[in-house]
Amino acid sequence: MEAIGKLTNLQLEILKLFNYNLPEDQIKDIKKLLSGYFAAQATMKMDEFFEKEKWDDKKIEEISKEHLRTKYL
Repeated sequence: MEAIGKLTNLQLEILKLFNYNLPEDQIKDIKKLLSGYFAAQATMKMDEFFEKEKWDDKKIEEISKEHLRTKYL
């Protein structure tokens, strides 16, 4: 996604759709819809990754016990 210093294509599209003032409760509803959409997309991508890499609960437990921090001098 490219958006440094200018609006993204998504922002422009949303501006076209909502070029009028909305009540605060509708804005909150729209934020929930958008965050739900992006959360579902992230979940779907993680599910695809887990399936491709054949990860399971055992693998997650194994990773959670790794110590990857570097020592401070």
